[in-house]
Formats: sequence, structure tokens, C-alpha cells
Amino acid sequence: MDNMTHIEKAKDLFGRKFHCSQAVFAAFAEESGITEKQALKIGACLGSGMRKGEVCGACTGALLALGLRFGQADEEDIESRLKTNEVTDRFLAEFKKENGSYMCKELLGCDLSTQEGIAMAVEKKLFTEFCPKMVESATKIAEDILEVGSE
Repeated sequence: MDNMTHIEKAKDLFGRKFHCSQAVFAAFAEESGITEKQALKIGACLGSGMRKGEVCGACTGALLALGLRFGQADEEDIESRLKTNEVTDRFLAEFKKENGSYMCKELLGCDLSTQEGIAMAVEKKLFTEFCPKMVESATKIAEDILEVGSE
């Protein structure tokens, strides 16, 4: 990671105009066994709550990283399915507790699936002042879960 923390990496990528989903997921890419480029591509369609103001893209990026670590890849491995369910619920609960919601349109107070909502987000500087906080929050929570899971 070039001596950058996960949070620094995610904020750097987001600051370079990648979607929140891409930034968070790519911050964990190399240790997850994929390249940064692959992570950026995988996360590309999930920003702005899948462009519909649904689950925050920073959350979906974090959940992708958690899935790579804990996800079920063998139909017989029910334990990993249960672990994935557990970390998903934990992540979303912690993000909601910290930020009030994990739904993009609730967090932003506008609907990014509309031109009016996008204009409002730009006018209120949400993408440059609010969203970086969500990127940081999602990255930190995922990092905490990943560290506990590796013990």
C-alpha cells in the first residue's frame, strides 16, 4: 500500500474522483488477493448507492472487501456463509450507529437518482465535504472487522 493506511488510501482514491465504492474496496485490494485495478473495476457500478441513492457506496465497497476475506466459495462451507452474514450485519449496524443510516439518500438528504438531487449534492458540497467522511467511516469499520477476523 505504499505505506499508506487503508483510510489514507481510500481518501486518496476518492479525492482522485473514483466512486466511494471503488475507493473503499481498492484500499483493501492487494491484501485481498486482487489488484487495485481489479478492485476499481469491480466497485465501479456501486457508487452513489448504485446510482439510485440506495445503500451507500462506501458501505458496498467495504462489504466487497469483507466478502473477499470471509465469503463462502464452497457449497459445503456453511460456516463461511454464517460468518459472512455475521460480518455484514455487524458492519451495517456499526455504520448506521456511527452515521445515522447506511442509505445514501438518507445520509445525503437528497436523491442522487435525480438531476435535482445531484445538483443539490454539488451545491451543498456533499461529494467533497460529507462523502469523504463516509469513506473514512466505512474503511475504519471494515478494517476493524478484518483485524478481528484475522486473529
